[in-house]
Amino acid sequence: MDFGVVLQTNPPAARTVQLAQLAEAHGFSHVWTFDSHLLWEEPYVVHSAILNATRRVVVGPFVTNPATRDWTVTASVFATLNEMYGNRTICGIGRGDSAVRATNGKPTTLAQLRESIHVIRELGNSRPVEYQGATVQFPWSRGSELDVWVAAYGPLALKLTGEVGDGFILQLADLDIAEWMIATVKDAAAAAGRDPESIAFCVAAPMYIGDDWEHMREQCRWFGGMVGNHVADIVSKYGPSGDVPRALTDYIEGRTGYDYNSHGKASNDHVDFVPDEIVDRFCLLGTAEEHIAKLERLAAIGVTQFAGYLQHDNKEETLRVYGETVIPALTERVTATR
Repeated sequence: MDFGVVLQTNPPAARTVQLAQLAEAHGFSHVWTFDSHLLWEEPYVVHSAILNATRRVVVGPFVTNPATRDWTVTASVFATLNEMYGNRTICGIGRGDSAVRATNGKPTTLAQLRESIHVIRELGNSRPVEYQGATVQFPWSRGSELDVWVAAYGPLALKLTGEVGDGFILQLADLDIAEWMIATVKDAAAAAGRDPESIAFCVAAPMYIGDDWEHMREQCRWFGGMVGNHVADIVSKYGPSGDVPRALTDYIEGRTGYDYNSHGKASNDHVDFVPDEIVDRFCLLGTAEEHIAKLERLAAIGVTQFAGYLQHDNKEETLRVYGETVIPALTERVTATR
């Protein structure tokens, strides 16, 4: 299992870069950042600084979308960073959430998402592609390599992920839901003639090392609110009894709205509807041993990367314990089973 860290690009940018350096020093393989240009600093500028200050980690957005930037601009960013720093970028992409809703926009259609993945991936891999009726290619790009991982929750988005994604991003760590969604993606991949095992499966959730459960839950309750915003879209499309696990839909019944000014913040003041049980199921909280136990169960159902959100008050200590205890334990146990 690989390990990633998910950061917000809050100023000062130097702080984000410092956390990325710490993550690399503690054995994390990926550094991801939010991509919502109104709520936080422009991520790709910060990505360049992170890549310059590190030597090994792969860096990318968690996640970008097809609406905020022209697809060729997005691809050019990755190809440029790859030329500057080696092939150390990755593209996480979804239909769009905070980046588009903050300007009263709407998520793109799945058809647009599918087409954008193709355009970004081809250009990001130094290949020509058809775009808006023309064949385009970066004449300056040679040997760039870019994987595109797709963030999804709903049945049709999961199907698309299995058909075209290099990886699947699931933003919650509930074991039952993760197992169902991974199986759905793998089934779609097999039906499309792809090898399901060629897809990377990334589960992302807040990670907090500690023993004060009340405090940890309050620091991470925002995550249930963020996930609930996506779930509300699914329920509006499929209904509460649609083809989605009830463990994912039941808890949003008390949801009254969502303020994107508090998006992704531990201080989010309108997530009281998220019960403790959901926080515990969706996140990784507790001692190193408790993290290891849950990560082993995630690995057993096919998760190939865990990406931990660090939007709380215990960032450095959590990174340290992961680097000294959690990551080595998972690495040793996986090696022992081979």
